[in-house]
Amino acid sequence: MKIDHLVEMYIPKSKQMKLLVITSLAWMIGAAGVMVLTFAVPDIISEWNVSTAVMSTIISSTFMGMLIGALSSGILIDFFGRKNGTLFYLAFSILFTFLFGFSNSPQVAIILRFLSGIGYGGLLPAVNTYLSEYTSIRIRGRYLVLLEASWAVGSILIAWFAVTIAEEFGWRWNFWIFLVGLLIFPFIIPEKETPKYIFKKFGKERIEKIFGELKDDIEPIEESRITIASLFTRRHIRKTLLVTVSWFTVSFVYYALFSWAPKIFVSQLGISIMQAKWFTFFMYVAQLPGYLSVAYLIEKIGRKMTLSMYFSGMGISALALFFVSGNLSFLIVMLVISFFTLGVWGMVYAYTPELFPTSFRGTANGYAGAMARIAGIIAPYFTGYFIDKSVSVALTIIAIISLIVGFLVFPLGEETKAKPVN
Repeated sequence: MKIDHLVEMYIPKSKQMKLLVITSLAWMIGAAGVMVLTFAVPDIISEWNVSTAVMSTIISSTFMGMLIGALSSGILIDFFGRKNGTLFYLAFSILFTFLFGFSNSPQVAIILRFLSGIGYGGLLPAVNTYLSEYTSIRIRGRYLVLLEASWAVGSILIAWFAVTIAEEFGWRWNFWIFLVGLLIFPFIIPEKETPKYIFKKFGKERIEKIFGELKDDIEPIEESRITIASLFTRRHIRKTLLVTVSWFTVSFVYYALFSWAPKIFVSQLGISIMQAKWFTFFMYVAQLPGYLSVAYLIEKIGRKMTLSMYFSGMGISALALFFVSGNLSFLIVMLVISFFTLGVWGMVYAYTPELFPTSFRGTANGYAGAMARIAGIIAPYFTGYFIDKSVSVALTIIAIISLIVGFLVFPLGEETKAKPVN
């Protein structure tokens, strides 16, 4: 019996659903914490009188921290467990996001965003690995996309808070609201460790103590050195290349657009900052149908076809901005870009854990997260450079790389729909 079949047989659907809800809550907090700065950018620039370059550094420091968090996450959750790693990174990220509300200079802001970024960078792959190993093969893909869809919910909630309550009381309340997360996080994730982790770490005896005597033996999990180098062995290098270009590209496009979204709307349309924040809010709302559509298609037409289709849609919609005029049409195309971009995010989070064996799946997720964070570090400077020069050039670059990756999915990818992963 494969360990995946043990999950199918011994973990009730109700418990799998419960963990989906709980991990989605943690994911929502992560999304809100990463994206909250977008709505504070215009106010911080005005209050502290900082340049575009300094503001780019404040934004980028989040992703510098997330890179460290992503690199440490794989090792930590493979050693200490999926549950413990998730709880640690969640508490760490919430604390320093809350403290950012007290920052009074760019230097303090950079340090606090870097520290909160470490938490978020570790949290996302930890949660993803936890849920993927706790759910059965038949529903895993859909659950992981639904988990990723909670990113849109968290983003929408913090966006709504920013354009309503925080607009009334001040930008610092965007960060102080995270105190609520600190108060509730001890009650998050009451479930046990994943059977895969328990079996790999402690063997069949510990599994039987938890689930009772098993009639069949569990097939050994593939042993491998838990290092980044393991991803580049002959067996896995093609899949690793796909993960590299996919995660880098979707993260680059997402943060290039969303980190500076209010400024892009002001620059291109000449609207007020308040209007631009509301336009950005609608972009956040458009994320949700992107996720939900992928949750359906991933099991209907498979991983490779869905991923390629959404990457291509991301590139084509970026090119479409050259053919629109007027505020409404520009906003509509930006909503379409948001739809496809977040659809890709949902896909890569669901697809990546299925490409690699349990023995270093946490490391693979950590590596994937690292690629996203490197892109996130670069993206704010990229958009910051073009924001006052030519947003059209930036959009052309975004379109080209998106279309290229959409093509590369087929030769590099492997269809994992309904296949057990050792």
